[in-house]
Amino acid sequence: MATRFTILGSGSAGNCAYLETDETRVLIDAGFSGRQIRQRLASIGRTPESLHGILLTHEHSDHVQGLASLAVRLKIPVYCNRLTKEAVENQLQNRLESRIFLTGSTLEIGDVTVDTFAIPHDAYDPVGFLLRTAAGNVGFLTDLGHATKLVIERVRRARVLLLETNHDLKLLQEDRRRPWSVKQRILSRHGHLSNEAAAAVAEQIVSDDLHRLYLGHLSRDCNRPELAHRVVSERLQQAGAHHVRIESTSQNEVSPTLEM
Repeated sequence: MATRFTILGSGSAGNCAYLETDETRVLIDAGFSGRQIRQRLASIGRTPESLHGILLTHEHSDHVQGLASLAVRLKIPVYCNRLTKEAVENQLQNRLESRIFLTGSTLEIGDVTVDTFAIPHDAYDPVGFLLRTAAGNVGFLTDLGHATKLVIERVRRARVLLLETNHDLKLLQEDRRRPWSVKQRILSRHGHLSNEAAAAVAEQIVSDDLHRLYLGHLSRDCNRPELAHRVVSERLQQAGAHHVRIESTSQNEVSPTLEM
């Protein structure tokens, strides 16, 4: 049984990924316009009409902006917790065809088992995911200020992991566009992971099971793919995790599809 995983885009202005098994096709977040998501799916030969559901991590616009023209118009089921549902429906001024889960619970979408768990971020009830398939597990940690023991334990079984590497600390501190209050939010324990913090998380998570690590949610102004890659790679090399392949994601380009 094959699993195909494609990051359609990941960055501070939009996040969306696609997972396909023999029986199930789902999006994880929908943070681009409906038109963009349709175009990006078309680039891998897929359409929104074939989706069985959309999983939401939280309600921020860079994770939900395509829902109105996808989930609402096409009546695609949206899997989220109740607080996220209420926040998104308030933003969209539209009702979702939702499938509510309790944070911390496990749900089934076709032949995919989804473990949900709380993450520390400044949203109503943000979650991470471990999507368990017959070919391997895929973990999602896209927005978090720090990694709790629970987070580390939940994704340690991942074969593939999308991990936030949001900012380089020096570039963020020197950035003149962001007021200090925004920088404080980003740096807080409910904000976003720096490259160094992400490297420390990766070191705690890494196991013999982990084979692919995607670096995601990079800030357009306060990070560079080569910086994130170097910091995380050096930490894992020091830990002896030579078997892990590290790849940066892009806001503007679809990552090559991974087949497991």
